[in-house]
Amino acid sequence: MDAAAKAGAVPAAAAPGEGGTAPVAQQRPLSERKPVRPRQDDKWKIFSGTANDALAKDICGHLGLPLGQACISRFSDGETYVQIEENVRGADVFMVQPTCDPVDVHLMQLLLLIDALKRASARRITVVIPYFGYARQDRKDKPRVPISSKLVADLLTTAGADRALVVDLHAPQIQGFFNIPVDHLFASPVLVGHFRELNLPNLTVVSPDAGGVERARFFAKKMDSALAIVDKRRVEMDVTEVMHVIGDVKGRTCLILDDIIDTAGTLVKTCQALLEAGAREVYACATHAVLSGPAIERISQSGLAEVVVTNTIPLAEAGRNEPKIRVLSIAGLIGRAIQSIHEETSVSRLFL
Repeated sequence: MDAAAKAGAVPAAAAPGEGGTAPVAQQRPLSERKPVRPRQDDKWKIFSGTANDALAKDICGHLGLPLGQACISRFSDGETYVQIEENVRGADVFMVQPTCDPVDVHLMQLLLLIDALKRASARRITVVIPYFGYARQDRKDKPRVPISSKLVADLLTTAGADRALVVDLHAPQIQGFFNIPVDHLFASPVLVGHFRELNLPNLTVVSPDAGGVERARFFAKKMDSALAIVDKRRVEMDVTEVMHVIGDVKGRTCLILDDIIDTAGTLVKTCQALLEAGAREVYACATHAVLSGPAIERISQSGLAEVVVTNTIPLAEAGRNEPKIRVLSIAGLIGRAIQSIHEETSVSRLFL
């Protein structure tokens, strides 16, 4: 690579502890507590792409590890260039990279970083994907369409990933698309802990569609609350029409639970349906704050009291400045999972 191509290359990693962290509940659950002492394992390394560098640093802070050094830049024609800038021979490497917006750029970075680590003789490469992009295309529901999530799983395996750690897949069966071991974490320990502290009166957990009933039922059980479902009919892509509420929500505090908030169209219409059905107050929570298009404006103008999300995806400035949106960190949860994978111990203790 010539000098001009490398000019302007910016290291994708820095020392842990730089920058701010998202607000979290004061009393942290077990999954969010830091190890007692820093780690001194030279064969245990964590790297990050540019998708969510702050989360990777936070994870390293919980584990007492430095973030691995990697250079990520672009050639003049737009191609991505990566280089691992430290020895990884024989190391147990974890590559943290959510495939969030711009999805294709971050996915390509991840594939190239995996390939670089494999060719540098890393002993094992675990891809840590807090947000798995293309997960919504998990089946062939129309003629002549791809199953994109299966394709991405195959790409990761072909690039050289030995195992994967993901958080709240849009469809749990996507684990079966991988031909490598997959650890599927849920953000519910962090979210449940937060709402338990709020101690909301007469709480009803609401699933915004039939597909999320199992997730909402599990959450409601942990919160010891009632369950309701909103029946909706999809008119066209990214456009939904809320039909009616199944369950008693009159005079109750409602908590809408979903895995992804994208354009927030479903969320806002669900909130409106609940308020029209007599709900006293409506909260919402989701693991992945995609928040594309008019999402922030919709949330701001809605009747939602608060929207709680995690930091699997970094929020844009507009999202950080929106007073209705609160961000919880799952760095401790992911850090504990990484530690368990490295030490070959069970990750089941991280589940509620």
